[in-house]
Amino acid sequence: MRSVPFSARYWSSVETLSAQEARRVQDERLREQLAYLAAHSAFYQAKFAEHGVDMGKIETVADLAGLPFTQKQELRDSLASAPPLGTHVAAADADIVQIQASSGTTGSPSYVGLTESDIRTWSELGARALYANGFRPGDRLLHGFGMSKGFVGGLPIVQILQYMGIVDIPIGAEAGAERLLRVQADQRPNALIGTPYFLTHLAEQAPQIVGRAAAELGVRAISVGGEPGGGLPAVREKLESLWGATAREMLGGTDIACTYWGECEVGDGMHFLSPDLMVAELIDPETGDQVTPVEGASGELVYTALRRQASPLLRFRTRDHVVVTGTDCACGRTGYKVRCVGRTDDMLIVRGINLFPSAVKELVMELAPATTGEMRIRADFEGHSTQRPLPLVVEYALDLTAEQRDDLRTTIEGRVRSALNVKTTVELVPDGTLKRPDHVKVALIERVPTT
Repeated sequence: MRSVPFSARYWSSVETLSAQEARRVQDERLREQLAYLAAHSAFYQAKFAEHGVDMGKIETVADLAGLPFTQKQELRDSLASAPPLGTHVAAADADIVQIQASSGTTGSPSYVGLTESDIRTWSELGARALYANGFRPGDRLLHGFGMSKGFVGGLPIVQILQYMGIVDIPIGAEAGAERLLRVQADQRPNALIGTPYFLTHLAEQAPQIVGRAAAELGVRAISVGGEPGGGLPAVREKLESLWGATAREMLGGTDIACTYWGECEVGDGMHFLSPDLMVAELIDPETGDQVTPVEGASGELVYTALRRQASPLLRFRTRDHVVVTGTDCACGRTGYKVRCVGRTDDMLIVRGINLFPSAVKELVMELAPATTGEMRIRADFEGHSTQRPLPLVVEYALDLTAEQRDDLRTTIEGRVRSALNVKTTVELVPDGTLKRPDHVKVALIERVPTT
């Protein structure tokens, strides 16, 4: 299974459709998908009946606002009640050729079935994102995402790359920095994919492992995802400087597809690229009301799959919180752009102020080289809300004097209070104290026992 790009600039002509034409295609395919759910999904048949949904009245994407959301817990309950793929499976067992699993970081993994058609859809979605990131047919790529546990950063990425005509070297993050860097030095692939903080860590290890700076190892283009932060200026600048390559961000999720938002060469947000294959709504996470995706708007992403057979979802709440960075672009793509700032589930409320850990991370990284950029929020409270100052642990460079460390602590506390309106208490620890990222993402919030 292999495809070819539409042009030198775009993987698909869909990426440049006018808003009117994109909506026409989307409305048509939404009606087809809803008819499919009504005929094949026991889960949605029951949900439509429970909420009194009249499918005959759903004509356009605008009508989605009247339909109920699908929540993650509903999928867990569905899977538990009718294993292996739940009551929301909508294809015959004989047609399912692959099963993927989520990381399970917020509970039991979600299991997602795929037909051959679904794999092609996932591959097309991913190809548009990775092409926007700068990957091209004929490239060779070092695979720095985890390859195990059914994670969509593993086999589905391989399938997307093969669909694009790119040679994947599937080493995987589990192999560790030494193995990955030695393969990079031996094979010199010109493309690299993985989480932003792991790829930064990998580059920092290059001189001692292979005797050369990462920038000398031949990487031209980097695609990062799997965690917020890849679009933060300080993170990107460090990654690009270390590798001597462009770094662009993408976004996806197991329940809908592998990856489907992709940042272009302009580098100021990830484009929505596939109105023919999915619907992306922006909602207020508190009220559930739709939010118009204009520049500066923020909210939670909600997805409806189109052209999906085995595990289709309608108005699925992702808990991914994004900010819209633009609605047009010099690259010519017409889909609006977003930056993911965190998961709604990870948001903290400090004396009434909403705070995403990635915002603190960015401020700490901007203070390099006095800091290493590594930090943790030591949450000494239950839940997501506290009235006390927020405890931060920040790594400092080993060559700092005691006086410089005192100044750094004061600077961090002042910057966080000024930029985010949150009071903190900062504990400084020496370089190397905090766990570095590997194939398991490192959480920026550490829970500590409360008394």
